[in-house]
Amino acid sequence: MRKSRAAGFVAIAVIYAAAGIIGVLTFILLPDLHIFLRVLIGDATATVFVYLGGVALKNVSVYDPYWSVAPIVILTGIAWYTERADAGMILLLIAVWYWGVRLTCNWAYTFTNLEKQDWRYDHFKQRFPRIFQLISFFGINMFPTLVVYLCLLPGIEFLKNSTLNAITIVGFIICMAAATLQLIADVQMHRFRRGSTEKDRLIREGLWKNSRHPNYLGEILMWWGVYIIMLSAAPQMWFLLAGPAVNTLMFFFVSIPLADRHNRATRPGFDEYYNETRSLLPVKRMKKQGGP
Repeated sequence: MRKSRAAGFVAIAVIYAAAGIIGVLTFILLPDLHIFLRVLIGDATATVFVYLGGVALKNVSVYDPYWSVAPIVILTGIAWYTERADAGMILLLIAVWYWGVRLTCNWAYTFTNLEKQDWRYDHFKQRFPRIFQLISFFGINMFPTLVVYLCLLPGIEFLKNSTLNAITIVGFIICMAAATLQLIADVQMHRFRRGSTEKDRLIREGLWKNSRHPNYLGEILMWWGVYIIMLSAAPQMWFLLAGPAVNTLMFFFVSIPLADRHNRATRPGFDEYYNETRSLLPVKRMKKQGGP
């Protein structure tokens, strides 16, 4: 079973279906709490179930699609819960479904079987074997769930009193552009890997010519787009920018440095590539030593 790609898909699908049901039931059973808190508890409960599924299958990467699946389920569920429907709500859901389905399909495309998991998880397991399960639960599973939850709060707030105006459309355009940027970056990476016989070779074409992480830029912009959509209906909730801000900081201080260190250790010529590129913006930069 562990070597079968199809069996792996089925196992993960069953885990996610069960986690979704548990999360929804948790939400329903807490009618007296604020909707933000109800979503948080339901989201966290579902995450615990996915974590336990990963433990059972001995693969932490069982959590990987949660990042893109949960927002679709949560925001669609909240839209249904509000018993309302208008153009602004539809635009938000289109953006989130486009982003989420595309990102989930990218995960599915790269999924091999249950014997393989993300190199970062293997790295943590090798360095901290005695506390790896704690790292897995809090760092790999629960922390991203909380980051995505914070990013979803503007969307949830918007769905409570959705509207449609120029600001809504601007946010929608940013979301769609961000998801398309990710799509282009991932397609270019997949094409490069298929055409290269050298696994340690660096991609130096397309968006990746001048940016080391154009896909991360798309992920960051997506949630700022959702925040802008919220401002069109509830500008008084401006402080919910904490969500996209935390997400941005996570990429700058965790994801990007970790990926750069890994590439520097495994890919010849990375230092030259680093000095010639930007972390995020696919815009040519002047050659200099170091810097993002």
